[in-house]
Amino acid sequence: MFIRWGFKRVTMDDIAREMSMSKKTIYQFFKDKNEMVCAVTEEHLQKEEALMEQLERESENVIEFLVKITTMIRQHMTRVNPSALMDLQRHYPDGWKIFVDYKTRVFHQSLVRTLARGIQEGYFREDINPEIIAILRIEQVQLCFEDRVFPRNRFDMTDVQLQVFRHFVEGIMTQKGRDLLETYKTTLQPHETLL
Repeated sequence: MFIRWGFKRVTMDDIAREMSMSKKTIYQFFKDKNEMVCAVTEEHLQKEEALMEQLERESENVIEFLVKITTMIRQHMTRVNPSALMDLQRHYPDGWKIFVDYKTRVFHQSLVRTLARGIQEGYFREDINPEIIAILRIEQVQLCFEDRVFPRNRFDMTDVQLQVFRHFVEGIMTQKGRDLLETYKTTLQPHETLL
């Protein structure tokens, strides 16, 4: 519900109704909405981390991993209300801290690993610095959610994220990486799109 409608909009009454229980029962487990927001945020990020690690393990190479990540981004963006992240930042600082810590710890480490793997496999340029490029990518993701930069009434958030991701990937790929990506594109179903 938080992801679909935004953290601020969803009330404890809404949650109780959705779960078919009383607010009193919910308050036996959570002292207030802030505590629930923190728990939900942490659990969501842990699931996302586990999924990314699984995709990384199951991918034969870094390009296949990028293909899978693109699919994950597309699915994720269709379920997320763009205001959810802004709500978290503005109204739930404890939950926002969990998100920022995750971003700087887990997402950063995953990106550095992926970039280093891509360089080692010859699919990413050797002259990139994984640490710098990982930070750049994290900030790009955040920028895509900024309403002052990409107003919701003018831009589709899924399209913004995928366009920025495509730009990012094209900038770090070698020709070998582009060739392999083209090979993956030929195996997609007509309704699927990639990078």
